Amino acid sequence: MIVTGPGENQAELESKYDRNTELKAFDDSKAGVKGLVDVGLDKIPRIFIHEQHKLDENSGKVSNFGIPIIDLEGLGKDASLHNEIINKVQYACEKWGFFQVINHGIPVSVLDEMIDGIRRFHEQDLEVKKQLYSRDYTQKVIYNSNFDLYQAQAANWRDTLSCVLAPHPLSPEELPNVCRDIVIDFSNKVMRLGVTLFELLSEALGLDPSHLKDTGCAEGLFFLGHYYPACPEPELTWGTSAHSDSSFLTVLLQDKIGGLQVLHENQWVDVNPIPGALVVNLGDMLQLISNDRFISVNHRVFAKNVGPRISVASFFRTHLPPENASRLYGPIKELLSEETPPKYRKTTMKEFVSHYYMKGLNGIPALDHFKL
Repeated sequence: MIVTGPGENQAELESKYDRNTELKAFDDSKAGVKGLVDVGLDKIPRIFIHEQHKLDENSGKVSNFGIPIIDLEGLGKDASLHNEIINKVQYACEKWGFFQVINHGIPVSVLDEMIDGIRRFHEQDLEVKKQLYSRDYTQKVIYNSNFDLYQAQAANWRDTLSCVLAPHPLSPEELPNVCRDIVIDFSNKVMRLGVTLFELLSEALGLDPSHLKDTGCAEGLFFLGHYYPACPEPELTWGTSAHSDSSFLTVLLQDKIGGLQVLHENQWVDVNPIPGALVVNLGDMLQLISNDRFISVNHRVFAKNVGPRISVASFFRTHLPPENASRLYGPIKELLSEETPPKYRKTTMKEFVSHYYMKGLNGIPALDHFKL
């Protein structure tokens, strides 16, 4: 893999660089970004370098806004408090596409253990970890670096454990031993929280509380455990480049290092970690079925020279499913009228996810492909 060496000039590097060969060498190592850090590189390989002018251009305009914080304490116990929470959810979904929830019912001890479990997975012996390395996304449990490694213009500085946890639960033996118990415990609790969140979202759309759950929005769970090692040249790359999610809803657990930003009114806003909080963001599929009432917005993660940063993203959606493959999702009819006609064509979850994976994180919104 080509990195800058002593006395080498740019012309010499250009003559040596073959991107496809570099990508394959990195992929074949099965060691991920952590493997690069472990050998002590002080400069990042060319495949991770994002065009400098784009990095500079996109790094400007950081706002001092804070994303909405919604306290779920007392939900369902007091009618006026319940309505207040619904109003806050509606505002967050219409204006931000992001909010943080506190008092959500998942103990801090479980959140901390989930972060530790992902750390243990990525920091275990490489020969053990390699057994799960794959780019076959029909498998339910895989580890790799950059799902769009061969499509993206530049790679991101992170490794990921991916697990398809619902609608059909994995048997415990299918999950990595070092984080098996906590993944099962955490995902069960997140699924329960997801049902609550979909009820709030349904009410915020003026629908029956069970509407989104009844249409299958809460039945799939796709879990990503991200590991962002400290980067020797964080100004040249991204932890995760700007994108929106393919899900109906994403629940994100992040550690205290930070680095996540959301795009709000053409300004990047830091999503500062709050102890015990979970970040909730709407995915493209929810924007599609709400006919743009609710928004799915771009977000990104900085590479940092400290770390590792660890996060766990739980995506509420089925994952390239054989089950319910023919179920069509389109703008909810109760939200349509002559004044607000449908803006998107109907699609299946399988078609949407396939398109999302095919294009990768290329900066083009996946929703554009489905507009009428």
